[in-house]
Amino acid sequence: MAPRVLVSDELSETAVQIFRDRGVEVDYLPKLGKDKDELAKLIGQYDGLAIRSATKVTEKLLSLATNLKVVGRAGIGVDNVDIPAASKKGVIVMNTPFGNSITTAEHAIAMMFAVARQIPEANASTHAGKWEKSKFMGVELFNKTLGVIGAGNIGGIVCDRAVGLKMKVVAYDPFLSDERARQLGVTKVELDDLLARADFITLHVPLTDKTRNILSAENIAKTKRGVRIINCARGGLIDEAALKAALETGHVAGAALDVFETEPATENPLFNLPNVVCTPHLGASTTEAQENVALQVAEQMADYLLTGAVQNALNMPNVTAEEAAVMGPWVKLASHLGAFIGQMTDEPIKAINILYDGAVADMNLAALNQSVIAGVMKAHNPDVNLVSAPIVAKERGIQISTTRQDKTGTFDAYIKVTMVTDSRERSVAGTCFSDGKPRFIQIKGINIDAEIGQHMLYTTNEDVPGIIGLLGMTMGKNGVNIANFTLGRSGVGQDAIAILYLDQPIDPKVVETLESTGMFQQVKPLEFDVA
Repeated sequence: MAPRVLVSDELSETAVQIFRDRGVEVDYLPKLGKDKDELAKLIGQYDGLAIRSATKVTEKLLSLATNLKVVGRAGIGVDNVDIPAASKKGVIVMNTPFGNSITTAEHAIAMMFAVARQIPEANASTHAGKWEKSKFMGVELFNKTLGVIGAGNIGGIVCDRAVGLKMKVVAYDPFLSDERARQLGVTKVELDDLLARADFITLHVPLTDKTRNILSAENIAKTKRGVRIINCARGGLIDEAALKAALETGHVAGAALDVFETEPATENPLFNLPNVVCTPHLGASTTEAQENVALQVAEQMADYLLTGAVQNALNMPNVTAEEAAVMGPWVKLASHLGAFIGQMTDEPIKAINILYDGAVADMNLAALNQSVIAGVMKAHNPDVNLVSAPIVAKERGIQISTTRQDKTGTFDAYIKVTMVTDSRERSVAGTCFSDGKPRFIQIKGINIDAEIGQHMLYTTNEDVPGIIGLLGMTMGKNGVNIANFTLGRSGVGQDAIAILYLDQPIDPKVVETLESTGMFQQVKPLEFDVA
C-alpha cells in the first residue's frame, strides 16, 4: 500500500505533485492546519504530515497520529512541533534548513543598507511631500568592520556578500574552523573582540540557552559607540529593553530587526524609534525561497517513506538513499545484536559499548548506534523504536560509547556489542556475509557461526558429553523442530554454548524441563524480528 501524506498548510502545487509523481498518496488541505479539531479527527489516516507554521504538532495531536512516521516542515523553524513528544512517539521531524539560506542572508544585507542609509524614514518623508535631504545623513559600508555572530550556513553567505562589499569581516562562532574562516575571507575572533571592533553587528545563530540575550545589556555596553545592529535570525538573541536604552542614548546608532522576542509583534518597545528599521519576519519571504523549501520538504518526505533515506532530521541521524541500501543488512544486524543483549539481562544496564571493525567502521555509525540501542530497549519496552530509543536510554542513565578500528581478524567487518551492569559484562558480535544475512560470530568470547532466526534458544553449560543429545531429544519429545544448531566452547571441558534456530516459539515448559536436568547454567528463549 502506498504511503499517505497530508499537507495541512499552504504548499506549492509543484511540491504536492512531487508526492504524486513519486507514488505517494497526498491530500492537500491547506486550511486544515488552523482547524485543530478537524486535524485531530483525520491525522490517524496518514504516514506523513507536511506543514509550514500554521499547523501545531502537539503532544495531543501526536497521540492521535497512530500511523504517523514523519513530519516535514517547509522552512527552518520548528517552534510549532513538539520534538520531544514526536521522538518518544517514533516520529521523525524534518526541516529544510538550506532552502531559504540565500534569501535570509540577502535580507540581512538589505537591512544593513537600510539602517546605514535610513532608507525607510527617508522614503516615508519623501512620500509625505517633504524634501529633507540634510536630515538623512547615512554612513558607507565600504571599509567598515562587520561583526558576524554565527558563521554557519546563512552567516557564511552574509560573510561572503560583505567581503564583496569590501567590508572588513570578523566572525565569532565556536564551531568555525581556521580553514573555513580563511575560505570565507574573514577573521575569526572571540565575542568580546568582535563587540569592541565592529561598526555593524549581524546575528545568525539559533536561539538556545547559550545564545539567549547574547547581546545583553552587558555585551551591548562593550560595543563601539555608534554601532548598528541587525538581527534576521531569532527573537530573544537581543535584550530588547537594553537595546532600546542604548538606542536612546546614542550608544547604538541604529538597529534593523526582522525578528522579535514575541511574535506576532503587534507591540514592541523598539517600535517607532527613529533609528530602528523593522520588518515582520520576512527573512525567508521570497517567491524563490518559499518554492525551494516546499520542493525540498516534499522530496525529503517521499525519500524517507519510500526508501528509508533520512535528510535534515532533527531527531534522527541523516541517512542517504545510497547508505540505506548498503547499510540495510548491517542495520538489521545491529538490531539483532541489541535484541540479544537486551533479552539476556533483567538487570539495570549501566553502559552499552559498541565496537565497529573493518569496513563497517566507515559507515554511518550514528544510524547503526540507534539500531543497537533500539534492539536493547525493545526487549523491555516493545513500543521503543529507532527514534525514541536514544531518549529512553538517556532517561535511564545508560552510557553509550562507540569505537572504530581497522580490520583485525578473519572477517572484513563486524560489530561487537558489550553490555555493562553492576554485576557483569556480556558481549555478542556479528557480521553480514555476502548473501546479506546477519550472523552471530561470537558470544561470551566464544567463536561461533549462527544464523539468526525468529525463534531461537540459547543455552550455556559446562562442556561435557551428552548435551547435544539431551537438547535434541527434549525438542523432539515436545514437538519442536530444530531448523539449525550451532555449538561453541572456550576449550575442552570449559564453558560451552548452544544456539538452536527453531521453527516455532518454545513453550516455557520445555525450558523448565531442560533446567530441571541440572546440566545447564542458563536456558534462554530468544525472539528476533527477521521480517
